Amino acid sequence: MNRSVKLLWIFVAAALISSAALAASDSNEPPKPSPAVEEAMRAMFGVREISEAAISPDGQRVAWVEALAGKNGAPSGKSAIYVADWKSGAAPQRVSAAAAGAEAREGDVAWSPDSTHLAFFSDAAHVGQSQLYVCMPDPGCQPSAVIREFGRNMLQLTHIKGDASAPTWSPNGKTIAFLYIPNAPRAAGPLAAETQPEGVIREASYEQRLALVDYLATSQLREISPADMYVYEYDWSPDSTKIVATAAHGNGDNNWWIADLCIFDAVHPTQPRSIFKSTNEIQIGTPKWSPDGRSVAFIGGIMSDEGSVGGDVYTLAADSSNGNGEPRDVTPDIKATPNSVEWASDSHSIIFSEIADGQTGIASVSLDSGSVSTLYVAGERISSGFGAGVSLSRDGRIAAVVRQSFSNPPELWAGPVGSWKQVTHINSTLHPEWGKAESLHWSTDIGQVQGWLLYPLNYDPAKKYGLIVSVHGGPAAANLQGWPTRWSYVDAMPADGFFVLFPNPRGSYGSGEAFTRANVKDFGGGDFRDILAGVDAAIAAVSIDPQRVGITGWSYGGYMSMWAVTQTHRFKAAVIGAGLADWLSYYGENDIDQWMIPYFGASVYDDPAVYAKSGPIQFVKNAQTPSLIVVGDSDGECPTPQSFEFWHALVYFHVPTELVVYPHEGHHFVNPAHSRDVLLRAVAWFNEYLR
Repeated sequence: MNRSVKLLWIFVAAALISSAALAASDSNEPPKPSPAVEEAMRAMFGVREISEAAISPDGQRVAWVEALAGKNGAPSGKSAIYVADWKSGAAPQRVSAAAAGAEAREGDVAWSPDSTHLAFFSDAAHVGQSQLYVCMPDPGCQPSAVIREFGRNMLQLTHIKGDASAPTWSPNGKTIAFLYIPNAPRAAGPLAAETQPEGVIREASYEQRLALVDYLATSQLREISPADMYVYEYDWSPDSTKIVATAAHGNGDNNWWIADLCIFDAVHPTQPRSIFKSTNEIQIGTPKWSPDGRSVAFIGGIMSDEGSVGGDVYTLAADSSNGNGEPRDVTPDIKATPNSVEWASDSHSIIFSEIADGQTGIASVSLDSGSVSTLYVAGERISSGFGAGVSLSRDGRIAAVVRQSFSNPPELWAGPVGSWKQVTHINSTLHPEWGKAESLHWSTDIGQVQGWLLYPLNYDPAKKYGLIVSVHGGPAAANLQGWPTRWSYVDAMPADGFFVLFPNPRGSYGSGEAFTRANVKDFGGGDFRDILAGVDAAIAAVSIDPQRVGITGWSYGGYMSMWAVTQTHRFKAAVIGAGLADWLSYYGENDIDQWMIPYFGASVYDDPAVYAKSGPIQFVKNAQTPSLIVVGDSDGECPTPQSFEFWHALVYFHVPTELVVYPHEGHHFVNPAHSRDVLLRAVAWFNEYLR
């Protein structure tokens, strides 16, 4: 069967599954939850996310992006930009390209080098189509004032059609670069819902270009990257003449893992110069040019998901060529996972954010001595919003961060690193509707493993409770502290009297690169042993009934849930989100197969045995655990047929199971109603089989 016919049948099957599952869903609505779970849902769905935080280069002001609520407090899909002087405590100023009283989707904020201008994207001119704007935030404006479009303080710089993001000013303040996909049919990235194919199937792709526009000049937008190249992340050279970026030819969703580190000429565009090629050991993330112009720093390591960056900190001479540069690992023995880098102003040290032992922090490394210094270890999760890292002023002393934990919802803070002042109070009315969280440690054959244990609401040690294990996606990622949201459905379970264990087994970030690489060619081996040992540790630590243990997860966590129920009868219930049943068939179905080579050592066609030994479907005859399976019908990362395959096998072997397929959803669900449905079904499933 040729590839076109094969893929056509895959998507026909997915469409039939979606129709059948949703028809069943419509006639079988999930049970109404308990009042305690309803309260938990209000706290989870009602949180106002802060998706971006950006300190001005001079460290005086901070800009941030808030999600706006719609009907009944649900996310509206709109967002707002605010600016404030973090020192004064004065009310923030709203910055918007929309007319007074109107709302738009606005974000991607970027300060000019002199801290006087703010660039951002807004779809105020046409819903769904973002354009680039520049304004001069005026500290004297009233909080409710809206800056006039095309007036003294507001200028629209583009009139484009397509997906645009990530604006960055050149150091001389004359030009703004951004990423642009002309005529894009959907949002960028593999997490978004894939466009359903039809007709003749080819490997067509829409390339994300590196575009430039001059501020206050009459020149048109310039695309400086080749038409067949997809650009992912980038940074300006200090003299504003060049840009360093990660980029690859071909399908953008699939090739992030094999992207080169390239130099683009911003003045006289030519073919980019490759200075380093990714390898099976080193994928590349967050490149940053040194202030002296001599070096580029980046994160290098094994990475399983685009955007989930982690590894060691590397430096490389900027004048390297032919992709043969020899990077220097400046954090070779660190027992943590750096995930973003910023240069100190003297070019002799690098400041980086990190994950360490299930916590986040900030550290620096001296390039002269090699010594690593901890600047801040968070008792909560800190980030720049949805992404990793923190926003730093030019001198590296002032930062803007979003802080959150299981007990405190996200708020924006700014100030000297580690001595921040709270800027927002947008979630002050929310309170945790679950118990406390504790960091739990246990030992296995790899050494110490860490995870988080979330307690039931109103925990009574005299009683016995059920336990649900929640495995994170990735595997190159980590379970961290954070306020539960509508995407973290399992976090509602403590309101119904369950513990939840969030393990960070081998393969996770937070314990060094060797630990992250420890599941290579061993999916379902040592990582699964680490998870089972974590269950033992939780049972030994608190009052848990060992006969009432369930498992859940999404993506890699969905795979591990499928694997778990085929390897042991210890789990009495499973909720499997966007799972992966068969590595052999998965290789030809997914849109991101490049991530698999570093983990399995070869393609499935060259070494099918290494894939087969970790496939849940190979052992499905052993499964007895009741399993609820949920997935989006347009998921390119863990396609719907994988869930159908596992569900079909469970039905054949008379294992209690249910499959729900959600329309127009990718790997990351967008529709809040679908998130609510998943949560309600998960709660009902665990209550039915773990009571």
